[in-house]
Amino acid sequence: MHPGGTPPTQPLQPQSYEMLGVRFNLVDRPELLDEIERAVNARERRVVGGHNLHSVYLYHRDARMRRFFAESRVTFVDGMPLVWVARMLGYPARRKHRNSPLDWMPSLLERASQRGWRVFFLGSSPEIEPKAAQTFRAQYPDLKLQTHHGYFDTRPGSPENEAVLARIRAFRPHVLGVCMGMPLQEQWIVDNLDALPPAAIFDLGALMDQLSGELPYAPRWVGQLGLEWFYRLCTQPGRVWRRYLVEPWFLLPHLARDLVRSRRAPAIRGE
Repeated sequence: MHPGGTPPTQPLQPQSYEMLGVRFNLVDRPELLDEIERAVNARERRVVGGHNLHSVYLYHRDARMRRFFAESRVTFVDGMPLVWVARMLGYPARRKHRNSPLDWMPSLLERASQRGWRVFFLGSSPEIEPKAAQTFRAQYPDLKLQTHHGYFDTRPGSPENEAVLARIRAFRPHVLGVCMGMPLQEQWIVDNLDALPPAAIFDLGALMDQLSGELPYAPRWVGQLGLEWFYRLCTQPGRVWRRYLVEPWFLLPHLARDLVRSRRAPAIRGE
């Protein structure tokens, strides 16, 4: 056990549900953070993934996305639209089950600072990556942190990829966040999973750009209302228009099947 790390007393065994053709867990922020701590204290390699509508869309089109989520020990809900769909199907989903990394990462970094965990962030551009590292170190001066940009030859076996893997292994992180955007980050994790050290491993999208202030993000109350997609569409239309205006239509057949199935079987209700 790592010094300073106190494992939660009860193992997390969240109920698994299925909707839109994917499986997910309903966990709140404390449960998610405790699961990360279990991975750190056990010194096991554990993948923790998050599903939003974009990842669900890609899941049905990319085999390595499907493998990534098959490897995921816990798959949290990252987006209020999925909470709404879960409630439509009778699942006990609540606002507390929406876990955007923007909301829980500060708590994780604070815990990592207190516990002495080593954190490695992989992603962002060569220009923004050092700015993100500087921001994190300023906010968490006791944090043991290393970063590396995501603009390298990610093909398995390439010299650049092997150099990145060697750097990660030499640092021996307790937490590894891959911030390359979907589906590249999930593909990279799957391609290199066996070569990664024991750690809690996440797919975190544009988190480095956002927390460093380089990419605007909505006030957190906007996300809790389920309007973060609208904020991003207004502020970054060229980046996200297809994600929010086109991709959801391809998920309607999955939703229709789920609704038919939910009416044939007793709904799962509860708080």
